[in-house]
Amino acid sequence: MSHAALEFQPLHIAVLTVSDTRDLASDSSGQLLVNALSDAGHRLADRALVKDDIYQIRAVLSQWIASDHIQAVLITGGTGFTGRDTTPEAVKPLLDKEVEGFGELFRQVSYTEIGTSTIQSRALAGLANRTILFCLPGSNNACLTGWTQIIAPQLDARTRPCSFVMHLKKGG
Repeated sequence: MSHAALEFQPLHIAVLTVSDTRDLASDSSGQLLVNALSDAGHRLADRALVKDDIYQIRAVLSQWIASDHIQAVLITGGTGFTGRDTTPEAVKPLLDKEVEGFGELFRQVSYTEIGTSTIQSRALAGLANRTILFCLPGSNNACLTGWTQIIAPQLDARTRPCSFVMHLKKGG
C-alpha cells in the first residue's frame, strides 16, 4: 500500500440545492453541506440552487459531471414524495452506476433518528463520468446525518478497506 493512499486528498465538491421555496440566502441545508465539506478539508468547486424541475436539475448536473474539475456533487432537496419532488427522476438517467447501498444505509441510519418516516426518503447515490453524486433530503438533520455518517468517510482516501476516492476523476 502506498504512503499517498494514507494521506487525506482534498476533493473538489459542488453543492446543488433543489427547492421551490429557498434562495441562496435561506438555503440552510446547502450551507450546512458547504460548511461541512470545507471543515473536512475539501474544496467547494461550485454551488447552485434550482427549482424542483427535472430539466433544470439535469442541466446543472450535466455541466458538473462533464467538468474535469468536479469530483463529487452533494444534492439536497427533492427526494421526498410530494408532487414536486423529482430529484431521483432527474439524477438516475445521468448515472453510469447506481450505489444502491447508499439509500439503504441512509435509511438505516436515519431510522434511529426519525423512525419509520425514513421509508419516505428516496436518498440515492451513483457515479457518472467518474463523479460521485449523493442525493439527500432537504432537511438540515438529514444532510448532517448523511454527511457525517456516510459521505464524509467515503470521500476520505484514508477510509479502509475502501472509499470512493480511487474511483473519481483526478480533478484539479
